[in-house]
Amino acid sequence: MIMANAIVDAIEEPPPHGQGLGSFKVTVYGKEPHDYVRIYTIQAKSDDKAAREGLERFVSDIEALLKSKH
Repeated sequence: MIMANAIVDAIEEPPPHGQGLGSFKVTVYGKEPHDYVRIYTIQAKSDDKAAREGLERFVSDIEALLKSKH
């Protein structure tokens, strides 16, 4: 299992009433032994959804990286 934390910064807040997407910078920090850092720009309806997508992308990226090393 790949453990990580995400920090989300709003680049552009989503419009009120859930009528569109905001833009977020999501910085993901992996925990040992996968202590990598990745930064993603994600469009989402909320910062929670952006964080979730950032974590999913991080796991996918690190899994691909680990497979390429073997």
